[in-house]
Amino acid sequence: MLLALTRKLVVMAFKCPPEVLLRNSILRGQPNHLTAVTVSTGVPKHYKVAVCSELGKPLNIETRPRVEELSQGQVRVAIHNAAVNFADILTCAGKYQEKPELPFVPGAEFSGEVTELGEDVTLLRVGDRVLGLCMPGAEGSYAQERILPEISLYQVPSSLDYRGAAALMVSYCTAWMALKRKAKLKEGETILITSAAGAVGLAAVDLAANVFNAKVIAACGSPEKGAIVKQKGAHTVIDYRTESVKGRVKEITDGHGADVIFDAVGGDVFKDCLRCVAFEGRILVIGFASGDIPRIPANVLLVKSCSVIGLYWGSYSMRDPLAFKESVNGVLQLVKEKKISPHISRAFPLSQVNEAFQFVMSRKSVGKVVLDIASDASLNA
Repeated sequence: MLLALTRKLVVMAFKCPPEVLLRNSILRGQPNHLTAVTVSTGVPKHYKVAVCSELGKPLNIETRPRVEELSQGQVRVAIHNAAVNFADILTCAGKYQEKPELPFVPGAEFSGEVTELGEDVTLLRVGDRVLGLCMPGAEGSYAQERILPEISLYQVPSSLDYRGAAALMVSYCTAWMALKRKAKLKEGETILITSAAGAVGLAAVDLAANVFNAKVIAACGSPEKGAIVKQKGAHTVIDYRTESVKGRVKEITDGHGADVIFDAVGGDVFKDCLRCVAFEGRILVIGFASGDIPRIPANVLLVKSCSVIGLYWGSYSMRDPLAFKESVNGVLQLVKEKKISPHISRAFPLSQVNEAFQFVMSRKSVGKVVLDIASDASLNA
């Protein structure tokens, strides 16, 4: 009903489903006047998914019946890869702000190939490589196939393979919006990025160094991670385990402090960030990987005339779809220009999704972890 109403208002609207929210966005482009319908024959009647049946317990691989007919505007996508986000792990543990009804299929980001088109699909063709995010309230991306509205899918740039495409949107669009829209990072400014080896942190390093031309100080937890962070463009790396974040930032900046701080850790690390932010600096609150949500002493904000700015990228598809779409288009354009590229730490077959979760939770990953789905032969056994 919502889609029908939207089509009365605009020529062609599109939905941009982030990891937790979905709402109509802006005009995507002028469609042609052809109706594209493809009927699939000789395909399996079932497909495999990873299911969370009990919070805090391992996921199970189950078989689901295949939907035979597509509705108007829908596209069937054979999922090649899905990303493992920390939010997915928290959701399966019952510790995320969104709590889907059990049982559910987790996962948001994915990449895949278009295999079938419903009526009135005009911008995509069978065989197109696409990426996207599964709609909230619907089942997630840890599956062999998904049916989605055409307007929620994006063409994969030719420079990205399926793994890279699945690893792109959440981390890079969050970092892009944080640096451009929120912090208004300027060329030559100094930015401190905490959890710099994590998915969103490494995306922020990539963007800040290679797009915004800022001086990047990256904080992470080991020399091995630090080496990768430096390869992405960080000028200086701080090791949490052996160095003081506050002390090193003051030393590196000759006492000035960081103009912008991108923090996804919270807890004591955030407290250090407050102590080393520059006068009129901006601190971006991206997440709380430490599990500790800090209390912010307002007197420090007053004395330093600094700002603390929160960002929940997913909410923008509902509250400001123009800004949401701008972030997606901005990131895709930078990929096409080969200015940025996601880093894949490791890939696991979907049948080893629990091992993938454990790998991320053990803090062994750098950048993104993805699931190989199309190539997982065990799913077809």
